[in-house]
Amino acid sequence: MTNFANRYNKVMGTTYCSDPSIAAVVIKGLAEHKVQLGAPLCPCRHYDDKQAEADAGFWNCPCVPMRERKECHCMLFLTDDNDFAGDETSITPEDVAKLISNIR
Repeated sequence: MTNFANRYNKVMGTTYCSDPSIAAVVIKGLAEHKVQLGAPLCPCRHYDDKQAEADAGFWNCPCVPMRERKECHCMLFLTDDNDFAGDETSITPEDVAKLISNIR
């Protein structure tokens, strides 16, 4: 998921949140959903039926609001006009692992 997210940032001209732990947690959730559900379902929303939502595709990353309006509910992909946008467009799997290891 880090490769996907890094490429998406570069292609779309977006950046990660200024707090890198946000990107780490979201990427971890996307990766878990990709393994469990077969699709990178947005981890920042509640679903009554995750598998049905993953199959429908609307909330699979990048979700429809992100693709259509550059609006990322998870704050993973931010435009430069967002107050929380950072400067980074890439993160390593090692960075993700380190950042999420500090979160309880």
